[in-house]
Formats: sequence, C-alpha cells, structure tokens
Amino acid sequence: MPLSYEQIREALEGERLPCIAVDLDAFDRNLDRHLAILGPRGTPLRLASKSVRVPALIQRALDRAGSDSHGLMCFDVDEAAALAKEGHDDLLVAYPTLQKRHLDTLARLGAEGKNVSLAIDSEEAAAAMDASGVAHGTKLRAVLCVDMALEKLGGRMHLGVRRSPLRTAEQVLALARSIRDKRGVGVHGLLAYEAQVAGMGDDSPFEPSANLVKSWIRSASVAEIAERRPAIVAALRRDGFQLALVNGGGTGSLDSTTPESGVTEVTAGSGLYKPHLFDYYKSPHMRALEPSCFFVLEAVRRPSPKYVTCGGGGYVASGSVGADKAPLPWLPAGLKLLSMEMAGEVQTPLEVPAGLEIPLGAPVVFRAAKAGEPMERFREVLLLQNARIVDRVPTYRGMGWCFL
Repeated sequence: MPLSYEQIREALEGERLPCIAVDLDAFDRNLDRHLAILGPRGTPLRLASKSVRVPALIQRALDRAGSDSHGLMCFDVDEAAALAKEGHDDLLVAYPTLQKRHLDTLARLGAEGKNVSLAIDSEEAAAAMDASGVAHGTKLRAVLCVDMALEKLGGRMHLGVRRSPLRTAEQVLALARSIRDKRGVGVHGLLAYEAQVAGMGDDSPFEPSANLVKSWIRSASVAEIAERRPAIVAALRRDGFQLALVNGGGTGSLDSTTPESGVTEVTAGSGLYKPHLFDYYKSPHMRALEPSCFFVLEAVRRPSPKYVTCGGGGYVASGSVGADKAPLPWLPAGLKLLSMEMAGEVQTPLEVPAGLEIPLGAPVVFRAAKAGEPMERFREVLLLQNARIVDRVPTYRGMGWCFL
C-alpha cells in the first residue's frame, strides 16, 4: 500500500522543504513485479540509470535483482565513466556521440577491462569510433541502434519516435558490414527499443479521445516488432556477426518484450518509481506498480480560502508540451493545478477542494510525470522504510555529476 499523507507528513516532520523521497518498500515491490515477469522467461533486466539517477538506489536494485540483472543502460559516456568508478561494469551507452573526448573515454574504459559499449546508427559514428580505437590500440564496442517505430502507408505515416535511420535488415547489415574489417571498432550487439509501446499510455485522461488509437498503435506495433526484430537478428547472425546482446523493452512494454520478439535482455527503470504518466496504461502490470518516489513542497500562501500556494515545484517533464508533463498534486487528495499557472519555478498555486484545509507551513506531496528527471533538482534523497526516514543519499547532482 502506498504511504498515506499522514505517514509522509509525520516522517518528514522538521525536514527542509522542498525535498524528494523514495519509499523503499514500494521501490522493492515494484522491482519484484518486474522480475516476476522477466524471471520465468530467463530474460535479464538491464537497469536504465537515467530513470533512477541515485547511485545508492541503482546499487540497491542491482543487488536485489542479483543474477536476474544484466548491467546498466546509461544516457551519456561521462555517466558511464562515473558509474564505472563506482564499481559498475557492463555499461551500454544508449545514445550516440561522435565527440573525440567521449570516444577516448570509451577507449580508456575498455583498456581498463570494462565492458562498455555505445549505440550508433551511422557510418560517421562508426568511423569516429574506429579512429579512437585505433589511436588507443583497442577495439570499441558498437551496438547498432534500430528504429522500431511503426510505419504505415509506405512510410508516409511514422508512429513512434524519430531515433535511427536503420529500419530494415538490409540497412542494419550494410552498417554492420562496413564495420566488420575496421581495427578500432566492432559490432557488439543490437538496440531495438519500441518507444511507441513502452512510453505511450493508452488510458490517458488528458487526451481520452486518442486512447483507442493509442491502443491500436501499441497492439499493431507489438505484432510488427515480433516479426521485424527477430528477422534483423537472424540476418546479422547468418552473416557471421556474434551479438553479445539484443536489447529492447521498457517498463511500459515489459509484458510484450519477450525472447520470442528477438531480445536477449530488457531495459527498464522508471517503473521502480512509477511517475504519474505510468498511471495511464491499461496494462495490468503497469496498474499494479506503486508510486514510490515523490517530492514535497511547503504551503506558503493562501490567496483565498479556495487556494493555497506552495513554494517551488516547477519540475516539468521533458517531451511533447502538455498538461500531462506537469507534476501531479497527490496528497492530500483532491488538490488541482491551475490551468493558467500550472507548476512554477518558485511557486505553485493549487485549488483546494471544499472541506479540505491546508495549514500554512504544511507539506504538500507531488508526483513527477517522469522518473529520474526531478533528481536533477535535489542534492539528496530521503529514503523511507516502514514510514520512517532510514537514510539520506546523494543524487547525481549531489555527487557533483552533470551530464546533459
């Protein structure tokens, strides 16, 4: 059961506000729900570090998952280097870079024996990796990133993110073959993430008229990916490429990203926190997850009996601009953002329902729309267990880390 407002208020009595907290009991249960799906399939979990951004919680998840986990998916080379210093290995950087300093860092990590790889989707990136590998006398590991968006009408309708130019087995093979004889880079694996399944809820109250279409996109994508991804993998293997990994998935597609759909591992992470965008899925797996991460603001003004204003709170999520990216006033229940102001940098006004009183100085609890991003606004996270603070640990920001 999620913590109540009274439990959170009592646990945070005397703490500086704003603050951010994670309920470890809910965090652990969410991880266990992930593993209950993946374990019977024999599909290891690769934890998405950007969805957590707290080294102690990354380690907690890996320790609890044990042999059911398979390294980290990082969002930046410098992040991978920082996590390597913390003792992590098997680091997949999922976003390309051609910067020499980044590629030199990859070469250094490889020379130190770290299993670190970089997702790429172009001959230019392969050439840059090759040059760095040759210069350092090592061979960098390239993971070929494939666009798994759903296309219809001969490609005129693109339903998914704009990620990679590689879509077909022929295109992937062409890039792999261009890498085959290079001395400084080799093909290590395949990254084929179905963003339009994992990241798109089909039960949204913000655009209810689109839910039927979103459900169709999700189901049509799952069927199409189940054919296209295995075909790409098979083509690479027939051509002699030994793939150390085939990565796919996300929290929102955990139940459909199976070995039969061509993967050897599944990435997830956001579901451990369950940001409020994950409330808007029909999937039973998504509905079962519990909010474990929340931030807390102080009520500092009462413009009128119907409103209360909190200090800070403008932790708006990235992505397409819309009301769904704003934080959600969670506890006490019934509070609402004002459409003309929403969540502000230094103050966030809220409409208070009849019968509810928010004393000035009282805490108001919010959930973010996305998982890891609010951690960039805080230096430490309060860890709760059994409704009590048991530890406080640094975020990436608290470690002095800043990557993008």
